[in-house]
Amino acid sequence: MNHQEEYPADYLADILREVNTIAMVGASPDPTKFSYGVLRVLNERGYNMKPVNPKEAGNEIRGLKVYGSIADVDEPIDMVQVFRGPEALPGIAQEAIDAGAKVLWGQIGVYNEDAAKLAEDAGLQVVMNRCPKIELFRPFWKPRLNQVI
Repeated sequence: MNHQEEYPADYLADILREVNTIAMVGASPDPTKFSYGVLRVLNERGYNMKPVNPKEAGNEIRGLKVYGSIADVDEPIDMVQVFRGPEALPGIAQEAIDAGAKVLWGQIGVYNEDAAKLAEDAGLQVVMNRCPKIELFRPFWKPRLNQVI
């Protein structure tokens, strides 16, 4: 799959419909950070969120236990969502593979072809440079035609 082109809407929708447990690598306890807001929305939408941040391991973010690594998560992971730099993605892709995840999702700005190939060769679905929070609400975006300003 070419990750520089638009993803088919069904591809993204199917992933978001089928996953339940999401390990969020790079989750932040800071409410001003984008990862915190995404964690909040996904959790409120019913996803079983597993924040992963070695600096916060053992603490909680929004009442959710924080893990030091993907390998530390104590239940099967469907998706690994990444809020880290693109250079970290190949190592995280390998951790996702080792954990038996089905999906590797790089947040906006997180794109690495080597990581995508590694994950896809291992059978994972891959999304890069997208935000699941935005994609969840995309079907509800409608143009406001004839809007009076």
